[in-house]
Amino acid sequence: MKLFPKITIYDRYIFKQVMLATFVAILLFTVVWIAPEMLLNTIKKALSGEYTLKMAFVVLLCETPLILGKAFPVGLLLGSLFTFDKLSKDSELTIFRAVGLSFKRILAPVLVLSFLVTGLCFWTCDKLIPKAENMQKTIRGIHPSTQYIYTQKYDSGAPKMAVVVSEFSDSTMHNVIVLDFSDKIYSDVHQLSNIYSAVIGEYKGDYWSLSDIKQYKINRDGIFTAIGHLDNLDILKGESAKNAYTLMTYSTKREREITNSELKNYISLLKKEGMDEEYQYMLNKYFQRFLHPFVCVLLAIMGTLLGFSKPREQRMIGFAIAIASIFVYYITLPFFDLLAEKGVLHPFITAAFPPVAFTACIIAFYKSKDL
Repeated sequence: MKLFPKITIYDRYIFKQVMLATFVAILLFTVVWIAPEMLLNTIKKALSGEYTLKMAFVVLLCETPLILGKAFPVGLLLGSLFTFDKLSKDSELTIFRAVGLSFKRILAPVLVLSFLVTGLCFWTCDKLIPKAENMQKTIRGIHPSTQYIYTQKYDSGAPKMAVVVSEFSDSTMHNVIVLDFSDKIYSDVHQLSNIYSAVIGEYKGDYWSLSDIKQYKINRDGIFTAIGHLDNLDILKGESAKNAYTLMTYSTKREREITNSELKNYISLLKKEGMDEEYQYMLNKYFQRFLHPFVCVLLAIMGTLLGFSKPREQRMIGFAIAIASIFVYYITLPFFDLLAEKGVLHPFITAAFPPVAFTACIIAFYKSKDL
């Protein structure tokens, strides 16, 4: 077979049939996913006056990209399976084989479509989903506020300063506690020299500025000596200030709210700051950003193989295998995320395992079909 075979009537016919079936499968998946709870909650908020009709529509529209990220692989699997199952029933596949078309040649238009959908899936996960998630936050007036702890360390790895932010929004922080460590280290603890409790803190770009501060002094023997008051105190200057603010900002975001380039920078920062579990989890998610779209190609091939059936073969078996494969794929993703986070397996292995498993299934189905 040539690397780029000439486009024939057969190619256009198969491409069109699989594309239509895939579109219907994606549409049904999206409707089923939205319909039960999401649609009901949005309607309730619209009727209660919390959302205007326009806001309700935009909220539902913003939910669509996240669903599409999951629907593209499912749609290709079911679309190719349905198309080739129908071709088998109508004996069209028998005719294609009789005129000399090999399985690889029959598969060619499906692969072309799958690569197009793969590109669309990648763009959706990288650009569309983060944009939709952030738009939803703006529409709903959500401003995440949560506690955050940042530890600055000496080159030896010993803690130099720990900053505890009780609440923050954008660049403003409230109830900030600073633990200032001395260079004296006991066998089991690190000695504190000062404890600062600030009412307000603000990120200024090159430093963190604290206001209205109580200072608790501790001597080198670890004994509290005096309480003082400071109007202002600057901490975490230079790169440390920027890194701490970036980490604090991303701590309120879910992985799907971040683009690929932002995620890559965040991962580099996590590694630099020695935040191992978060680093391994996010690195796993970064690899998934590239491998998950490629699953579209694998599922398209699998659907085509499952659609090939003999005249007396039970065709429901193929659909049952397809549904089971999708269920197992999505239900096990959190498990692999946990394995990566805890360092049980390297993040690349946890991200690559599902595509490798699908590839093994494709090889097994190909051999069992004797094509």
